Amino acid sequence: MSTELRNFLAIPYDELEEINLNAKKQRLDRVAPHKIQEERLKYLTDESRIKAVTVLFSDLEGRLHMLDYDKKFLLKSHDNLTFDGSSIRGFTAQRESDLRLGIDWGAFYWGPADVFGPGKVLVFGEVIDKNGEPYNADIRSMLKLFGNQLHKKHGYTLNAANEIEGFLFNGPDAERTYHETGKFEYVNTGGYYHSLPGDPLRTFIDTTAEVQRAMGFQNEKDHPEVAPSQFEINYGYAEAVAAADHIQLYKLICRQVARNMGLTACFLPKPVVGVNGSGMHTNVSISQKDKNLFWDPKGEEKLSKLGYEFLDRILTHGNDLCLVFNSSVNAYRRLDPHFEAPNQLRASAVDRGAMVRIPIGNHRSMRLEVRAVAPDANPYLVMFSIFKTGLEGETSKIKNLREAERYLPDNVYTAIDNFRKAEWTTKLLGEDVKGRYADLKQASADRCPRLLGTIVKASEVQFHHEVYNQYLWNEF
Repeated sequence: MSTELRNFLAIPYDELEEINLNAKKQRLDRVAPHKIQEERLKYLTDESRIKAVTVLFSDLEGRLHMLDYDKKFLLKSHDNLTFDGSSIRGFTAQRESDLRLGIDWGAFYWGPADVFGPGKVLVFGEVIDKNGEPYNADIRSMLKLFGNQLHKKHGYTLNAANEIEGFLFNGPDAERTYHETGKFEYVNTGGYYHSLPGDPLRTFIDTTAEVQRAMGFQNEKDHPEVAPSQFEINYGYAEAVAAADHIQLYKLICRQVARNMGLTACFLPKPVVGVNGSGMHTNVSISQKDKNLFWDPKGEEKLSKLGYEFLDRILTHGNDLCLVFNSSVNAYRRLDPHFEAPNQLRASAVDRGAMVRIPIGNHRSMRLEVRAVAPDANPYLVMFSIFKTGLEGETSKIKNLREAERYLPDNVYTAIDNFRKAEWTTKLLGEDVKGRYADLKQASADRCPRLLGTIVKASEVQFHHEVYNQYLWNEF
């Protein structure tokens, strides 16, 4: 179809970066929501080249959903956007299906037209229950509410940055066809830091980094990872909700760039046995009036008393939360000590097998690194669990807690059992949401072989929550 008569929005990458960074600063400065809403509505009204607004939200397992609203419709109905919650796994039952989508106008992004299509902008939504309150299974809303309460009460800002690894495989939809092929094919076998400038892996990394930069991610470094055809593209810190949004956008960008190249970006934790798996190391800190509360120049490893208390609570509840951090059958292949796996329930400044690491830092960068997080975990649930546990959880009386010989589960069934039995996960999520999440994980596990074995089974991939196939699920 001819496009010569169309005049849809397409902004150059350098201009996109400036626009997105300005929006990011508004969010960081906590500009009043009503002011941002007025500004965005005026922009949408005045910018005739926008045809649609893509609203993004995530379900209980962390799967990203997107709805495109015609711009004129959205302008008239932005306060009454309804959708069928019974169609979203982990949301309402069919008899209670009506939910609303609110717009988080601060979480507004301009995307490159060659990736997201011309004439579109993106914004994150908030799921609202029939009574007008945030929906309890929308963990993004729960995280945002928790962060706002801490800021109002203590002046705290919850900070996070993630190191998200993935694999690039030959062919489009490599995960969906795994049950037919029985294998994933590398596009590069160079390994850590090594990739020729023009090969597919380097081209993919460069293109993805360009898109991230244009969307205001504030890139830091990118490189091939240890395993063949594995990548990592790092970017800067953000407040916890924005950081979780970035994870969802990061994976979306990677998948779309890969698809445009006829390839697949895969975030299964261990898609190939015998090589390193993929993690999502989650770096966290808390600040108050721009002061890093985890920094103490006189503290052991320069970590403050608050930082150590936070650390001890995470270690105490490590087994309770393992299912949150490692939410799929496949994730437990990664927790293998032979491949630098962080499966030890301990803390260390140097040992990368420890669940929590205390990296070298200064007054700006001091942080804790929670290493036992897989890239397919719900990022909002991960952030919410880490920060709420670190600040409000219990502290075990285990002798020498930070060095005790304790391990995370090596299979999803033990993790589900720990999660179900833990009093803390009920306090964290409430009995209803906790039960729904555990039931989803149980159903997925029960469709897979109980023992992992030495090869990745087709069912691990087919029934993975990020490789969603509605028709397939309806067969059960």
